[in-house]
Amino acid sequence: MEAAAPPTSEEVIVCRVTRWYFRRMGILAGMLFLMGMYFLYDGKYGYPAANKVAEEKEWFEQVLLKSYDEAKAAGALEAWAAGAAAKGWPAGKNGEPPRWISHAAAKGWPEKPHKYTDREIVEQFWWGGATLCAALAVAVVLLLNRKKTLRAESGHWITPEGATVRYADVFRVDKRPWDQKGLAYAWHKDAAGREKRAVIDDLKYQGAARVLERILAGFKGELIEKIPDPPDDAETTPPQA
Repeated sequence: MEAAAPPTSEEVIVCRVTRWYFRRMGILAGMLFLMGMYFLYDGKYGYPAANKVAEEKEWFEQVLLKSYDEAKAAGALEAWAAGAAAKGWPAGKNGEPPRWISHAAAKGWPEKPHKYTDREIVEQFWWGGATLCAALAVAVVLLLNRKKTLRAESGHWITPEGATVRYADVFRVDKRPWDQKGLAYAWHKDAAGREKRAVIDDLKYQGAARVLERILAGFKGELIEKIPDPPDDAETTPPQA
């Protein structure tokens, strides 16, 4: 938050949404969109492909190796190897049984493939849909904030939501988050006497610090500020002789 010249009481201050806010929200919407598409891809292609590899491993262990053991017991390994080669099955080398780890490596498959349940596959579509909805919601918020402003005039300011607040109606200001987050909260009373809280957001609205200066210019209510940390003992305690 850069320091600005104190505003004159008659000057109209108009704070528009910062580029930083649009960039941050745009990145968030993009990340949610990509996550949603990733979930949908896994549900449509990734998980079914992984299941095919897991099923191949089951076939390898339950059918292929079983037929190898039967051929070996019958002394017909040469015939079995010829038949396996004709069918495109892995047949092993030098009379050794075929090994899944070698077969998987040749195909670029994992050694221990995971088999997903139907529920896990359906959940990917649910997560994908929910994340895409969240991305859409962020995009809508981005569009709704496009023309919002924080506006300060001589006797009042207008919040981004369109509420008019007179400076004289403010009875409490909380500046504790200001240094770290660029946020301040101003409590005031509306026409019906109800307490309301208005947010001054300097990260979202360019120049909001000037609005806060104007609010505090004639403020006589309760001001809550961050209490500085006490000095370390090492700094306050004189060294022992």
